[in-house]
Amino acid sequence: MAKLVRFLYKLARTANDVETLSSGDPKRVARRAKNKVVGRKLMRNILR
Repeated sequence: MAKLVRFLYKLARTANDVETLSSGDPKRVARRAKNKVVGRKLMRNILR
């Protein structure tokens, strides 16, 4: 069950990335990229 949930969350994140890129809005793409980087750094620091 956990593998299915993990897969669905990953699929949802990928779909959101694709939707953001296909929108063609440079501000939206930049905001999405920035938030992904900030989120990864934040989680890395929390988990240490």
